[in-house]
Amino acid sequence: MVGLGNPGRQYAQSRHNTGFMAVDVIADQLGIKLDKTFMRAIVGQGLHKGEKIILAKPQTYMNLSGEAVVKLLNWYKLSAGDMTVIYDEMDLEPGKIKVRQRGGDGGHRGLASIINLLGTGDFNRLRIGIGRPAEKGPDVVNWVLGRPNPEDTGAINRALENVPEVLWEIVEHGVGAAMNKYNGMAAV
Repeated sequence: MVGLGNPGRQYAQSRHNTGFMAVDVIADQLGIKLDKTFMRAIVGQGLHKGEKIILAKPQTYMNLSGEAVVKLLNWYKLSAGDMTVIYDEMDLEPGKIKVRQRGGDGGHRGLASIINLLGTGDFNRLRIGIGRPAEKGPDVVNWVLGRPNPEDTGAINRALENVPEVLWEIVEHGVGAAMNKYNGMAAV
């Protein structure tokens, strides 16, 4: 399970670091320490119902996430289909969750890096809605790198609380079951 984000304190609570936040929630639930820097990522390992879980937060900055992901998959001898990538999604309202089995990058540069370096988009995705800026314009970078307002923060945090449950559904019953159960779910 790979959460996408940017390293550094200045990005810690930004919309674009929703994937990192999700990995932190999973690590807390499983008692996994994310304290090992390995293959250009912060990595931790644990078990969920006897299933080995590897958590990773690439430290390459968002646009180069694929560099760490490819190294990790190769090291652990995993295929792209064994991976779930968790990331922020502007095309979903804040706090909405959507699971996908495969696809393109949808304009997300971290995802584009992974797809380009793997040569495939055949991996699971868990998208967490962060919404779009109210005003249309070219300043999307400042939006994703900015902190959400209190209302959006609450919605995103409620979604993050549900992330482990969604991931366990993927692990235990498959991505199709998770899609049927959780797609479009608004955190309550």
